[in-house]
Amino acid sequence: MPLVPFEGIDDEVGSSLVVLADDLSGAAECAALLPCCRAIDLDPAAPGPPGLPRVIDLDSRRSSAAGAALLVAHAVHRHEPDGRRLVKKADSLLRGHFAPEARAFGEGAEGLLVITAVPAAGRTVRDGVVRLHGVPLHRTDAWQAEPGPPPRSVAEALGAARTVAVRLDDVRAGARSLEHRLRSGLAAGTSLVCDAETDADLDALAEALLRLPRTVRTIGAGGIVAALGRRCAGGVQSTGPGGRRIGPGRPAPETLRPVVVVVGTAHRGAAAQIAQLSARGAQHLALPAASLITDPRSGRPCAPDTERYAPGTAVGHVRAPYTSPGPVRLPAPVTVFSIARTGTVDPSAAPRLVHGLCRAVAGRLPPNADLVLTGGETARTLLDALAVTSLLPVGQVHHGAVLCRTPQGRGVVIRPGSHGGQDSLVRMVEALLPDHNRPARPGTTPRTPAGTNTPSDGGPR
Repeated sequence: MPLVPFEGIDDEVGSSLVVLADDLSGAAECAALLPCCRAIDLDPAAPGPPGLPRVIDLDSRRSSAAGAALLVAHAVHRHEPDGRRLVKKADSLLRGHFAPEARAFGEGAEGLLVITAVPAAGRTVRDGVVRLHGVPLHRTDAWQAEPGPPPRSVAEALGAARTVAVRLDDVRAGARSLEHRLRSGLAAGTSLVCDAETDADLDALAEALLRLPRTVRTIGAGGIVAALGRRCAGGVQSTGPGGRRIGPGRPAPETLRPVVVVVGTAHRGAAAQIAQLSARGAQHLALPAASLITDPRSGRPCAPDTERYAPGTAVGHVRAPYTSPGPVRLPAPVTVFSIARTGTVDPSAAPRLVHGLCRAVAGRLPPNADLVLTGGETARTLLDALAVTSLLPVGQVHHGAVLCRTPQGRGVVIRPGSHGGQDSLVRMVEALLPDHNRPARPGTTPRTPAGTNTPSDGGPR
């Protein structure tokens, strides 16, 4: 691999970057971290704007392993001839079709860097092992909803691929030393698994990456995308009042609209997050898992229409206990849909549960409702049902939670299922309210414009 002069850094990262995400929450996270990004494409074949970074949701997480690899291969074939720098967004906890997607993504490249750390969410990599708040991934319950055990290292997650570790000492040895370390490893024909524990580590890796040819590809999580975003932060970004980005679609509403929250995640923190909304006056409808799978009416709940019932009184539905509103009551009508897991649910049934939940919600969705969606599969399934093919990233509510708008003007906040503290859903709902209706809550920070890379949330609890 020819040595790029030390001053030969790729300063066109803002226009050359194409990010291929495996699910919609990951795509939204990346779009919010790139200051010049104008759209999240849900159609991989759609033409993108020239001279701007692209973020594309391949929706490969829902495919089979072979299907996911094929989607990635097709995307690489479509974008690689343009000479753009390709980044494959992967799950920071190594979930999904990590190995087959990495193999397909690396095919024909001059090398592959694997950078999965997201320090802002407590997800770091040391000695090639993913750590969640300092605990090795395989010693946590982060894979509780997955069909198998977690990998003990990134190399194990990559399967048969030849890998070499780039340790923290290498990452922190200085720009020239790190660049030469990467080049020597890539010259040996191996995939390089890079340690990182801080944003400074990721910034060093991003700078070294940009000194390598664009034919070197990177598979990683939102952390490295954020570092690349910091490199192109000088790009043009149009914003409106309150840090809202100006772009296509109807402006942010100035009147209250109903908000529908769809919680498809199995993460253990979801119940506490829903309870925070209920305490502020939201209606919570927990739909029985069995009915979502078996009901012949396309996944609709096997119970009377839920719209008739006040909080805590719905017949045939399991609800979280309704409590009186706290000191800050939400001014807009908010309805929360979730899956009532009243017994043990086979993880393999999760896709059917999500599809059933989204079909039930789509059939009851007010035409003017804004959306809060947790979990990439949940978000993509519902937006597919609504025929949404692109989103405009507007701003970051907290780390991983991204406010978007459809071309028709519907507000949509998307977040990975495992992200956010107990007030996450409350903050996501409040982000959809007109500025003059948004309650001020002590101890909170203002909404972050997309691309500012200043997460205010500590990640999963």
